[in-house]
Amino acid sequence: MKIPTRLTRLRDEIAAVEVLRRAGIVPTDPRALVAGGRAIVQLGPLGGLPAFCAAGHGDRVAIIDDRGEVTFAEFARRTHQLAYALRAQLSPSRPGVGILCRNHSESVIALFAANAIGARVVLLNSDFSRQQVADVAARERLECLLYDEEFGAAAEGFAGKRWCTWWADVEPLHSTKRLRAAYPSTLPPRPAQRAALVILTSGSTGTPKGAPRDNMNTALLPAGLLRKIPLRPNDRILLSAPIFHGWGLSIATLALVLGATLVLHRRFDPARAVRDLEAHECTVFIAVPTMLRRVLALEEEVARADLRALRIVASGGARLDPSVVSGVTDAFGQVLHNLYGSTEAAYITIATPEDLAVSPDSAGRPTPGTTVRILDGDDKPVAVGATGRILVRTPTQIDKYTDGTAKSRADGFLDTGDVGHLDAAGALHVTGRSDGMIVSGGENVFPEEVEQALLAHPHIADAAVTPVNDPDFGQRLRAYIVPADDSLAVDDVREYLGARLSRSRMPRDVIFVPDLPRGSSGKVLRRTLDALQEAQP
Repeated sequence: MKIPTRLTRLRDEIAAVEVLRRAGIVPTDPRALVAGGRAIVQLGPLGGLPAFCAAGHGDRVAIIDDRGEVTFAEFARRTHQLAYALRAQLSPSRPGVGILCRNHSESVIALFAANAIGARVVLLNSDFSRQQVADVAARERLECLLYDEEFGAAAEGFAGKRWCTWWADVEPLHSTKRLRAAYPSTLPPRPAQRAALVILTSGSTGTPKGAPRDNMNTALLPAGLLRKIPLRPNDRILLSAPIFHGWGLSIATLALVLGATLVLHRRFDPARAVRDLEAHECTVFIAVPTMLRRVLALEEEVARADLRALRIVASGGARLDPSVVSGVTDAFGQVLHNLYGSTEAAYITIATPEDLAVSPDSAGRPTPGTTVRILDGDDKPVAVGATGRILVRTPTQIDKYTDGTAKSRADGFLDTGDVGHLDAAGALHVTGRSDGMIVSGGENVFPEEVEQALLAHPHIADAAVTPVNDPDFGQRLRAYIVPADDSLAVDDVREYLGARLSRSRMPRDVIFVPDLPRGSSGKVLRRTLDALQEAQP
């Protein structure tokens, strides 16, 4: 694909603005447009968003969570109060604010309030340990932490100021609700500097790295999503993907700007998700692949529910298995969208229902402003259909992590760490992680290929395949399987795989386990696999 020139970028930006206008992001009321525009100019794109939304949508419901409904007007008032409170409590020169929260209205308010004061906002993963929180807080120079009560143990590793955003029973004295109560709800003053946003990597192999989002002032990011995933102002969106990840954050901000209603749950429960999709007549369901798999496992509940309003199911955050594609299509019709991206690059490609109908393993095509290359080990382009390393250049990718280590190459492209190929139509197909590949019998073998085959088995609830050291062959594959029932046997698994995979892809070890805990993005936790490996002889 050709690299975009400056003229091409300008053309794409103009076209993107038109996409946003047609989608309904720009208020039609001149007074709302002026008031909302002033807030954006004064507080930045995220800091000014609550006031922008309130000007256009007022008393419409912005968020429904475990505590009830919050209108756009109330969302703006609470955000502004908290912004004033944080200004009074923190240093004036871009304080570091960490947010360690699940999905709920107060976490959204905390996010936008911190941006409104020009803070350096760091979104922490709910799976982080106490040590990871402490390490990130030190590296990112966090001055305060806004957190949910359940993460109190992890938050104890932080020595700065702390305020609780969500609690189970008794409101703590250091709650953000108490903190903001004495402050005005008017638009806060312009901060001394613009806010900065940092999204963290999963940290599955150590201290998470920080990906700074300093280049978000582009219409290409929201317009690219809307071109492929056509959200509407009247949508009701069950957002189960975590907001502290780029996938959930992108949808949350775009939905609010549109005037759509977000339905948020602090913890994902598949049965509750089905109930709320029906009860709130949700038109959109945003999830990660594991969540979709757990919903599909509730066959009777899904069949009984009236989900005729559901017109979009969108998956992101991890690789989508073809078995989930067929399951969603059978249950809900051709409504599934698949987003492929990374913390460092934002989204890269999006597959529409039409794309997935042709090829269930498709990650889709890049949107305007994004370029995808497939290179071999010598940095040479490979032929169409040939597998190689996936390199990308997107409008919002990072050049460096917050620790100063480089991510983008000298030519502006970023190595995703994944391998895959482009088909004749220009659609991307992701095979797996380049660092997970092993060579067996002279063939390149990716654990993800075996996982896909296992997850298609009707009596397998979950599976993870990982390379392990082998004294004779260097490495071999080991499969950890969660049986869906007692009828499954190891010999059944071997026979099933033997009919579908070559001998080189057969796992030498097949081990049944009671569960495979997964993180917020739906990936099996590294510490889970490490513990399982250590338990084996």
